[in-house]
Amino acid sequence: MISFRRLWKSLHYAITGIVRIAEEEQSFRLQMLAAGGVFGLMIAMDSLQVWERVALTFIVLAVLVLEIINSIFERLIDALQPRVSPMVKDMKDMMAGGVLLTSIAAAMVGYLIFWPHIFPTLEILWRSIVI
Repeated sequence: MISFRRLWKSLHYAITGIVRIAEEEQSFRLQMLAAGGVFGLMIAMDSLQVWERVALTFIVLAVLVLEIINSIFERLIDALQPRVSPMVKDMKDMMAGGVLLTSIAAAMVGYLIFWPHIFPTLEILWRSIVI
């Protein structure tokens, strides 16, 4: 049987974790801002197909989840090896690199999906200004 009390507690802990990382990590806040922009465009654009919305949602959430995992590993490394050593620096740099690559991939996916929908509108606006 499902315990709604336990479910509510689990949900509360998860939301608390997301709020905490948003408070403490600037990069997560910036990624949340970008995610809001992507989701706003998705809502505004009726011409997007379902698979495009799914792909955008998946890649945006992948970046956010990877940033959370990156922050967890950074804290774990700091707890186990509090002194900064070359190995700790390398691990942190590698994790940040993984987030960066995923963010670049997300930007590329966003460009590939949004550009064909945005370009005709920009072209119409440009022609109305120039003519």
